[in-house]
Amino acid sequence: MKTIQLFPLELRRLLQSRLTWLIVLLTVLSPLAGLILYKPASASTMLSIYLANPALAGGVGGGILFGLLTVFELDRAHRSRVAVLMDAVVSPLCMALVRLLALLAAALLTLIVTMLVWFPISWVLIGSVFGGTDYVLAYLLFMGLALPLSILAAASAYQMTRRADLSLVLFAAFAGLSLTIWTDHWQLCWLNPSVWALSDDFSNFRIFRSVAYMRLTWLAALAGIWTLSYLCVRQYGKGLLGSLARNMRQVYRPMISLLLLTCSGTAYAVQPMVDHSNPDESVMSFYDLPYLEGILCSGRTAQVYPNTTAGTVTGRATYQFQNTSGQAQTVAFGIQPGYTISSVQANGANVPFSVGDYQEYNEVMLEVTVPAEEAVELAVEYSGFPQENRNLSTMQGAAEISTEYLCLENAALAPRLLNVLPDEGMYPATVEVILPSSMMVIPFGTNEAEIVAEHEDGTSTWRYEDNGVGGILYAGDYIRQDIQTDGITIQFYYGRKHQAVMEEAGAVNAVKTVVDYCTEHYGPLSFSTGGTLKLIQSRVSGGGYASNGASLLDEADFTAANLRDSSKGAIPGEVMIHELVHQWWGLGNMFDSFDNTNPWSAEGLTVYTTYRIVKELYDEEYAQKHYVEQWQQAVDDYYLNFYVRNTEYLAGLPEEEQLQISNSLAYVRQYCEMPLKILKAQELVGGEEAMDQILNSLFNRELNWSYPYLTYQEFLDACGLTEEDLTLV
Repeated sequence: MKTIQLFPLELRRLLQSRLTWLIVLLTVLSPLAGLILYKPASASTMLSIYLANPALAGGVGGGILFGLLTVFELDRAHRSRVAVLMDAVVSPLCMALVRLLALLAAALLTLIVTMLVWFPISWVLIGSVFGGTDYVLAYLLFMGLALPLSILAAASAYQMTRRADLSLVLFAAFAGLSLTIWTDHWQLCWLNPSVWALSDDFSNFRIFRSVAYMRLTWLAALAGIWTLSYLCVRQYGKGLLGSLARNMRQVYRPMISLLLLTCSGTAYAVQPMVDHSNPDESVMSFYDLPYLEGILCSGRTAQVYPNTTAGTVTGRATYQFQNTSGQAQTVAFGIQPGYTISSVQANGANVPFSVGDYQEYNEVMLEVTVPAEEAVELAVEYSGFPQENRNLSTMQGAAEISTEYLCLENAALAPRLLNVLPDEGMYPATVEVILPSSMMVIPFGTNEAEIVAEHEDGTSTWRYEDNGVGGILYAGDYIRQDIQTDGITIQFYYGRKHQAVMEEAGAVNAVKTVVDYCTEHYGPLSFSTGGTLKLIQSRVSGGGYASNGASLLDEADFTAANLRDSSKGAIPGEVMIHELVHQWWGLGNMFDSFDNTNPWSAEGLTVYTTYRIVKELYDEEYAQKHYVEQWQQAVDDYYLNFYVRNTEYLAGLPEEEQLQISNSLAYVRQYCEMPLKILKAQELVGGEEAMDQILNSLFNRELNWSYPYLTYQEFLDACGLTEEDLTLV
């Protein structure tokens, strides 16, 4: 009762302090650092740049500031030498709780003020893709929960040590661990959660769930540690151990601490977000399983029911087997580690099955005993929350399932057959998926999905035919535009929220221009089939890929920020051209990973090709001014750079500074130096027509599948040149 009476008094006193209002002001301003200095979300989406980074910076800055305020306030009585008088009037335990509640209330007030101040700023900066739900969740989770965590951590340190200097050191070390050593572990970075990107066009609930889970795990842990430190609050002139022994007389207090710590430890151990795949990605044991003899798969079906509210999947997959071996066989499947197998039946009867512990490439092995009958229909029922690969745990978000977007790949769609050969070389499959009627289903490949039923609850059943042991399914709030080019129909899918950006960039014209130009000069894309090609804009994922009949475009390549990148084109349409050219140089022809000292990459040929297209669209003077002259200026500055001329000094800088400078220099080498080298090669081989013939031969060369990458040496050999021939200085 006394706590309730003292709380408003303590809060009023706290809010009358000038230091408190200074902390509040600095916390409100701290998101500004996310626009200038601290940018952990590296994707170029508008929400990453103008929402995630400011909110994350606000959490780091505000958390540190409130940690300092907490130590200062808890040490006030001791510093003013009135602690004995205070303890005589109010129980130290009661006062510790009151101070904590007052600090938490001040943090909540600060968060509300920060959100009100930054709401109109974020709206203006983000533009047409701004969403209120994303804004509120980002500030609540990325910034808001950092403040109570910092308060609990700082208060725990002080109540255990009762020394301001030592408390500050402990808090600084704890915060420093989160910002440095723990940054590669998404569960440990309590102050700066692992958020590499937020999507503009689709939902972000998956990453919000991940951050919320991490925050709540730490909240339980730090609340348990605070409760333990609460038992260490000094009373009756006793020291640490004496006060602890006295305060533990009421058993419920240590029990609360133990319960909170146990809940936190359990939540940490059984987290549902990330799997336990083998970190050594060179191991591919699931692909090395020998095929069973005497058993073939003649077809399969899958009925998939994603829950777009909970982000879960329920499904039933059936497989038709011809077992001519005369004996029971153990069939292996790869399944999503987050799924639970509820039932496996063969011809209507339950059969034994087991799920292994070993995980690889976001799959775990399901083994099923198939009976010795000649014709077997095996039905597998599964459900769960898809987990993401641990090797990409700091880049979560790909497993998004919502009313705006989902992507189910291979074992996440249905159990993937591992050790049974197909009948007559085919794995025919029929897939049905039930989703809200607002969503469009897009199989990644040559097949087309159609609506076969509409339901009263606002959902629709989509069906499509496929072939293979796996498959990839995209669905979302998409717009489809069909673009006719010479001999091919492009089915262009992009998010509805992105419509204004795509129209501004002239997306349809850019697609047609690139396809026509590159097909004429280099040849048709190797993964277009049947006269059609799907171009699908995915949720921000860090890259694209291609297969027969379909190619993926990363959302981050077509954000408003990226379309304003002058290094890729003078106007948004030219940037769109640049990104689409990657369908030829980057996907159609792959490039191996490179180090920062090597300019050879997909970007060089892509920038060069964009220049050639722009030159044809406009005129030579325009292309010369906006491309060649800009490349030359950047390269001239590059060769005058102090660290380029004196590389030994670069090695002496801090690692972070080295990385920043190296990335900047690598950008010039890939986007400016390499296009100039290709332009020089063009002159040496006899002009544009000769260069087109060379690039055409490289694009259509016979691939060595053990190393299918286009190398710089192959380019030089095709041109009949050496590296020295293309020296620019």
